[in-house]
Amino acid sequence: MKSPVLFTCMLVCVFLWSSSGQNSAPEAVLNCCEGDVLFLLDSSGSVSSYDYSCMLRFLSELLLPFSLGEDQVRVSLLQVGTQPRLEFDFDSHNSQTGLQGALGNTKPLRGDTNTEEALRMAKDWVLKPGGGAGARKELPRVLVWLTDGVKPGDVIGPMEKLREEGVAVLVISTGHGNYQVLRQVVTPPVESHLYFVDIDDMSIITEDLRDAIIEILRAERLQVRDVSTDSAVLQWRPVLAGLTGYYEIRFGPAPSLGVSEREAMGPGTSPSTSGGQYQRLTRPGDSSTARLTGLKPDTTYMATLTPESNLQVLNPLSVTFTTKPVSSEVLSPAVVTVSDSGTNSVRVSWGPLQPESVQSFQVEYLALPGGKLHTATVGQGQNSTVLTNLQPDTQYLVTVSARHSSGRERAMSVKVCTEEVRPALADLQLTTVGSDSVQVDWKASVDGLRGYWLTWEGQDIHGSTAAPRSSLYLPSNSLSTRLTHLPPATRVCVSPVYRTARGEGLCCMAQFHSDASVWGHRS
Repeated sequence: MKSPVLFTCMLVCVFLWSSSGQNSAPEAVLNCCEGDVLFLLDSSGSVSSYDYSCMLRFLSELLLPFSLGEDQVRVSLLQVGTQPRLEFDFDSHNSQTGLQGALGNTKPLRGDTNTEEALRMAKDWVLKPGGGAGARKELPRVLVWLTDGVKPGDVIGPMEKLREEGVAVLVISTGHGNYQVLRQVVTPPVESHLYFVDIDDMSIITEDLRDAIIEILRAERLQVRDVSTDSAVLQWRPVLAGLTGYYEIRFGPAPSLGVSEREAMGPGTSPSTSGGQYQRLTRPGDSSTARLTGLKPDTTYMATLTPESNLQVLNPLSVTFTTKPVSSEVLSPAVVTVSDSGTNSVRVSWGPLQPESVQSFQVEYLALPGGKLHTATVGQGQNSTVLTNLQPDTQYLVTVSARHSSGRERAMSVKVCTEEVRPALADLQLTTVGSDSVQVDWKASVDGLRGYWLTWEGQDIHGSTAAPRSSLYLPSNSLSTRLTHLPPATRVCVSPVYRTARGEGLCCMAQFHSDASVWGHRS
């Protein structure tokens, strides 16, 4: 099943799409898995009430099919705020009724995004095997971080420590997440463990994320990680822990299989490694990993793990994997950015160029929702283009696609908003009234106006500030006001206020003399 393109909402948020396929969700999730999953949920002040409710609903749908309990999947929820809080630990809910009720009653913390403290709690307490929060020993542990990406703090170091301790890290970003940072914190493979998605479209990734969690928690599953050009790491549940015995590992290039043979193989099985050339390793009964070395690049291998024990007969586990090619660079576009945003145009840039493999780039853009699709084709040596004739104050979906000479395609989409039209103030006049008051009159366009922002401050004869600045906001139907008790020389400024920002204003200097009634002059 081809991965869907997920469109993120930013002022620029990014989701990476590839033409490579992903496994579909299994027909039955019940009784499939065993392990502990901690959800790290951002509920700080940067997350709106609506976004927070969408995240909780997403968690509810994601977890609903799983069997819960001591020999199944267990779930814990840690919220991120100024003071992170453990909403419930792994021992709290052994049924979907209890878990779904707890999610429905969860309230946000608000405050600052103190992700670093939350990760410290996760490492030292919640996910610590045998710790007070109930994480089990010798079982897979997963951390799923849901964040809007707003100022999460320095998370790379703490996440690396969690991964070093065997915790699988998955991330879902619904906002301004930094792709380069987040790709460093997740456990490989990035394509199935890192998601960028609009808050309203979270259901799109439910199946894929559930598949990724199942792949980690599947009971007695032999897994392959850290695959390079010449090595890979096997990981398994230590089923011999506490028993007398050892693990035998055999691995070698996988024999060619026909379609019928591949279809006949059940999940998690591979053909025997008893024939042909293979290498053999042994590991003690309390181990759970083994590094396979001396592999050839871009080659499909088959590995079989056989637990050997005189006390119990255990089935062998097999897996196939493919080493990376010598040049396994990321396909373009890997990064898309938007700059020079104006009322009618934006500049879209992307990279890397890779002119030796990219035939051309195609840029598609349309106004949301339901605008007309526009397309521009860009040469292989160009990494940016300016989109013109856009509508002011409008959100656009922009997709950059690259067609590679190998036939593969890759696309990345961003959302961007053009600026609204903000006409400048048309005229400003000051008339002094008495010895310390001034009548302020101005003219401005009324289209899109939300109000006016007035500031004034006293100045000496050299133009230096001689009194604190004061300010006043007036509604859009105001075209004049009177300021009183002003210093002898006062600079008054008026700016129009629009939905997203202030427009260009005007300033005048009012000077009071003994004869009064002196007009202010433009400064």
